[in-house]
Amino acid sequence: MERLLSFEVFPANTNDGFVKLVETVKALSELKPSFISVTCSNNNQSIEQTTIKIANYIHNELGIETIAHLPAAYLSKAQVKRVIDTLANLGIHQVLALRGDHLPNLPPLTDFSYASELITFIKEIAPDFTISGACYPEVHPDSPNRVADIKTLKLKCDAGCNRLITQLFFDNELFYEFVERCQLAEIDVPIIAGIMPIVNRKQAIRLVQTTKTKLPRKFLAILEKYEHNPQALREAGLAYAVDQIVDLLTQDVAGVHLYTMNNASVAQHIHQQTAALFQIAASFDQSFPQKH
Repeated sequence: MERLLSFEVFPANTNDGFVKLVETVKALSELKPSFISVTCSNNNQSIEQTTIKIANYIHNELGIETIAHLPAAYLSKAQVKRVIDTLANLGIHQVLALRGDHLPNLPPLTDFSYASELITFIKEIAPDFTISGACYPEVHPDSPNRVADIKTLKLKCDAGCNRLITQLFFDNELFYEFVERCQLAEIDVPIIAGIMPIVNRKQAIRLVQTTKTKLPRKFLAILEKYEHNPQALREAGLAYAVDQIVDLLTQDVAGVHLYTMNNASVAQHIHQQTAALFQIAASFDQSFPQKH
């Protein structure tokens, strides 16, 4: 089984930003990822002019598989149908189906209350599409507890989700515990580990202030010691991410999804440090086929 290495980018808000993003995805494409996913916001920007525009470039100009994010909280069924048709016409048959964040002072639409409803709808109108779903090793922020979270995740998979990609995490043990809970719940789709390398102080501060992700002692020590030393923080953050990935590959993770923050150099560094491990994992699987 191939060990997937994939990247995530987000659309640019300006023409200059788009030009820079094009250069970024060109650089990422040279690393031959399994796919590049393109995010989509709920801020009323046109999906066609943001997510689909860059996804089209990645897929049809660079020849790399791409996944378009589709958060449905503020989309109607008619809009989703239009997006799916547009993607299909471009030769793109993969989406990451999300509920999406609810915006302050802006009530969501009512066509899709949950990601599972969106997945069901996509399977009805485009049964050939491959659908990825999001998951949270440390429980979705809106879930009351772990049991309810796993039940919701099971609904996604039963609705037709083909693959799960986790939210970022910094403690691999939490990921392994999460995978075990999924197995007990008979969630048998591949689970790809989402990793975000922390390489600058601004990124680190934002993470600490906004995320509910558990920050292990080892990670907190890096932030405390090197937060005012940009070069040291970058090197330590990259080393921490590489260490996570080495451990994940050793434990036979299905794949690693890098949240690149549109920074190609980060992906290049991690690819250089881990490429041989991905190749070894793939060759090992071929030499020792899984029993069924």
